[in-house]
Amino acid sequence: MSELVLVERDGPVAVVLLNRPDQLNALSDELMDQLITALVDLDRDDDVRCIVLGGSERAFAAGADIAELAKSSAIDLYYQRRVERWDAIAGLWTPLVAAVSGYCLGGGFELAMACDLIVASETAQFGQPETGVGVIPGAGGTQRLTRAVGKALAMDVVLSGRFLSADEALRAGVVARVVVREAWLEESKRVARAIAEKAPVATRLAKEAVDRAYESTLALGLEHERRLLYLAFASEDAKEGLNSFLEKREPDFKGS
Repeated sequence: MSELVLVERDGPVAVVLLNRPDQLNALSDELMDQLITALVDLDRDDDVRCIVLGGSERAFAAGADIAELAKSSAIDLYYQRRVERWDAIAGLWTPLVAAVSGYCLGGGFELAMACDLIVASETAQFGQPETGVGVIPGAGGTQRLTRAVGKALAMDVVLSGRFLSADEALRAGVVARVVVREAWLEESKRVARAIAEKAPVATRLAKEAVDRAYESTLALGLEHERRLLYLAFASEDAKEGLNSFLEKREPDFKGS
């Protein structure tokens, strides 16, 4: 099996890079299978506290593998559970930072939006061009994009095929940070290292709480947040964090 996904480890941070450069990291079934396997393995590793997911300077991912899709029937897609792979990524416990440079289109944009936050190069271009080939976004594009930017802009991107620049995506609320072209991966790693320094239990609970805010009403979100706060207080990390603050020393979080 070719290495369509490359994995590097740097202490508590793992870096996962898509590796189909000649196809602008088009998301073939084989690539997605390797990606899910790599991410799930890292998610189960207690030593990994944050994951960076990236492509190359030229492209994060230019979309689905059109050659594969053109050969597939509706029943093929249904039985292959193709788009459910994006749900698996969104369901990871470990915080996931998307490092985006260049093209981030179609399924690639949906992949980035399934991560917890996006760090984008100034060269990044985001779009959902599926209607141009007779289909629609099917891995969360119509849903996550609309929740992030609102109906008007989502309609423009999805229906007209308009691309958003990095700055437009930042102003619209899709992207967390925009950096110069040369820093797209290093800045993403820096963000990941900052996340990895925090208490792992609290980080995962906070991630869950923000996701609930994104997906539910305010009342339900507040109720869920309070329960997670009590759970965080029950952790050894909370005791260590509070005591280290009072003792004016750096905390030593164990993830328990």
